[in-house]
Amino acid sequence: MRIGEAAAAAGMTTKTLRFYEQQGLLPPAHRCPNGYRDYPPETVARLEFIRRSKLAGLTLTQIREILRVRDAGVAPCAHVVAQLAQHLRDLDEQIAELTALRASVAGFYRVAAEGDPAQCEAQRICSYL
Repeated sequence: MRIGEAAAAAGMTTKTLRFYEQQGLLPPAHRCPNGYRDYPPETVARLEFIRRSKLAGLTLTQIREILRVRDAGVAPCAHVVAQLAQHLRDLDEQIAELTALRASVAGFYRVAAEGDPAQCEAQRICSYL
């Protein structure tokens, strides 16, 4: 399967496939006499896995590690569960931080919306912050 066919089958660009190959997410493709990359049919399943993993928010490093486990002949299920659990913890922490930030910004906004710019103290730069 040529690079364009593999890319189209997975809904990706040929540039993306070359990038994934450079990053070690795809094994090096066989080169045809004309220099074109020739991928085995199972490449499409691997690309679809990469796409789903990215949609789940995993990094390319995490995806590469999962693929390394699979390529070693071991089902990476336990590793995937651990990665997803950590990602959920990270997301919950980010949500909590964003919620606190939003409350802080909302407080500043309320003060600023009710304030009078004419009463601003020049030495404070802006009385609202």
